[in-house]
Amino acid sequence: MTDPASPADASPRAPDSSARAADSASATPAAAVSLLGPAEIRDLAGLLDLTPTKKLGQNFVIDANTVRKIVRVARVEAGDVVVEVGPGLGSLTLGLLEAGSEVVAVEIDHRLAEQLPLTVSQLAPDARLTVIRDDALRIRSLPGDPTRLVANLPYNVSVPVLLHLLEHFPSIRSGVVMVQAEVGHRLAADPGSKVYGSPSVKAAWYGDWRTAGQVSRQVFWPVPNVDSVLVAFDRVGSGLDSEELRVRTFALVDAAFGQRRKMLRQSLSEVLGDSQRATAVLEAAGVAPTSRGESLTVRDFLAVARAAAAAEPSAEAAPAQPPAEAAPAEPPPAQLAPAEAAPAEPAPAEAEPAQPAPAPAPAQAASEPIDGAP
Repeated sequence: MTDPASPADASPRAPDSSARAADSASATPAAAVSLLGPAEIRDLAGLLDLTPTKKLGQNFVIDANTVRKIVRVARVEAGDVVVEVGPGLGSLTLGLLEAGSEVVAVEIDHRLAEQLPLTVSQLAPDARLTVIRDDALRIRSLPGDPTRLVANLPYNVSVPVLLHLLEHFPSIRSGVVMVQAEVGHRLAADPGSKVYGSPSVKAAWYGDWRTAGQVSRQVFWPVPNVDSVLVAFDRVGSGLDSEELRVRTFALVDAAFGQRRKMLRQSLSEVLGDSQRATAVLEAAGVAPTSRGESLTVRDFLAVARAAAAAEPSAEAAPAQPPAEAAPAEPPPAQLAPAEAAPAEPAPAEAEPAQPAPAPAPAQAASEPIDGAP
């Protein structure tokens, strides 16, 4: 189950024991992968002078059986491209590589990001691993278009990270994440349950969710103060509707559960304009204005978002009628009439110099003396 050689020995920074790691690797088939146990995890942490921090949610899995269970529940197969967030010292990473998958690991701690390839090179020499040192909440692209997400998510940011990845990486079709039990039950909750909330609705936008097993506290180092569960999901399409409607729907969800004890006509009044308009939109969507957010499915919230979007054009009809401002544009023709009349008025002005045209009579009179001058 576990390679007798410590992964700390595998690092070039432990030259005094590297020979033992080489002997162990030579005795193992090239395709074999050795997983980490409690002693190896502690040795690696000591090598890096690493003290797990609650701030980064660092609780490392030290049980190989738990690692293999996660990989099995996630249905990871050879050739899959798997994204793992927070690989830590590499326990789950090695389990994924053992299944023959290619792993893209996102790690924010620079010490762990630098050590992971060294550990893998010794314990899974033929494995395909890419390590990205970055904050998972900031990444917008990943190599290989991963199709599965498998991770022991940092408990303090598990839901934001999960929703961020599903939003930005539609190639992810399924996965399993290990999260705090309370969070996991909330993600997989159905409408009407006490734990049903904003994460439940937003997760349901992307697919179907279910809890997939409890995880003992004793498989972690250090031992956490909370219980953990596995949550599995399968993506459905690319979401229920367009990105614009997703944003609208999520805004309604936040408003509804921000004041979850209030009726929807009240909790949605701010985002929809006022209580009267909220009532009209809810009724148009087929949702009772007196209901509360905890009773609505994600499709109910989507129906409200669609009704709100459909109601907006009529409300914006006035600005949408700039062509109808041709009515105020009619005065310009009226203004052009006097404007044209103004240049027409010089006609009389020209008529005055034109009137001397009949003055050929005096002109003839003047011409007579000229003729008579000789």
